[in-house]
Amino acid sequence: MKRSFVASAAICAVAGLVLSGCGSSGNNGEAANGDITLTFLGADYGTGPADSSTAYWQKVAADFHKANPKITVKVSTINWNDYDTKVKTQLQNKDYPDILQGEFFPQYATDHLLAPLSDVMTNPDAGLAVFKDGFSVGGVQYGIPFDTSARALFYNKLAFTDAGITNPPTTWDELKTDAGKLKAKGYIGYALPLGPEEAQAESYLWMLGNGGGWQNSSGKYAINSAENIETFQFLKGLVDAGDTEPNPATYDRTADSATAFAQGKVGMESNGPFLTATIAAAGKLTTSDYAAVPMPGKTGPLTQTLGVADALQVFKGSATKLAAVKKFLDFALNDDNQLAWAKKYALLPGTQSAAAKLENDPILGAFVKALPNTVLYPSDSNWTATVLPAIKKSIGTAVTGDPSKVLGQLQDLATSGS
Repeated sequence: MKRSFVASAAICAVAGLVLSGCGSSGNNGEAANGDITLTFLGADYGTGPADSSTAYWQKVAADFHKANPKITVKVSTINWNDYDTKVKTQLQNKDYPDILQGEFFPQYATDHLLAPLSDVMTNPDAGLAVFKDGFSVGGVQYGIPFDTSARALFYNKLAFTDAGITNPPTTWDELKTDAGKLKAKGYIGYALPLGPEEAQAESYLWMLGNGGGWQNSSGKYAINSAENIETFQFLKGLVDAGDTEPNPATYDRTADSATAFAQGKVGMESNGPFLTATIAAAGKLTTSDYAAVPMPGKTGPLTQTLGVADALQVFKGSATKLAAVKKFLDFALNDDNQLAWAKKYALLPGTQSAAAKLENDPILGAFVKALPNTVLYPSDSNWTATVLPAIKKSIGTAVTGDPSKVLGQLQDLATSGS
């Protein structure tokens, strides 16, 4: 069941935890008797009741309330597919949660609506350092990474054996050759999720393989650079040859490519550690049936990869309320809670101390070790407000239409800010 944050009728939970719709929202949660109610709005990473993020946060909030009976946390979550639109609508209506988990929105820091991390965490440097700049505005950090991931090329060993492929590809040409062999055996050679869920991640990985990216070394948008156009021409060739699924622009990572890989239908795809959870749940492949290696680039494997982090950020409130927020964030980010979340969703922790405890994990350890060598998305407000939504909506059409035209339109949008 997908959970919407707009609830016409919600059920209030026991143990001091209030769900969305059971009380007032916003920053009015200070009672005359000293009780405080905090509003928490997060992303739902689950696919149904069994793995709902709402249930996770309900437990954290209830455990916190037991230790801090005068502080209640009101929890609501939004499915990732609806997250961007619904969060922005709520914030545009000035209905600000006390704590927001998920995508970092630098424009709200620029507008002086977010509290500096130093005001709401006992140890503001607890997060993984590689993500600090991405969650900072004007040299001040406003978000802390809550969960993180790195990306790699997953390949199905059984499919490779079936297709007579000995080793995973290290270059684009090798990947194209292998994808053709896999297609001939009835597999999707390479799953290419350029649908609206996460087109920006898939695109970026391929851009990195050709020395490109969303921005150049000066931090200026370069979406239609010669390198990026060449990258999408290569991807268009894969699509035209039938080595991918036929409609990448409507093909998402979670619902489509990850599910298909877990069912044994895909030969190769880029993904993060969370794919392992999908594979385990499907029960079709064992851990010895697949592996992950660096993503192939045009002339060799990537030495860097995409690093992604979702943030916790706090909207400004009274000193009393911010003190309560600090207690809750310290609790929510302790190692036990961080590792429980990592285990639940096969993600990586956001804090240094919790990540260190997974360095020797047989599955997640390799991804943890890759984090220091990751590159990040742009962190300017134009990215989240304008560029990212447009990429999610249209960049998939670059592999079925004219790559130069589509990337050029995105570049014009990025540089005009309109």
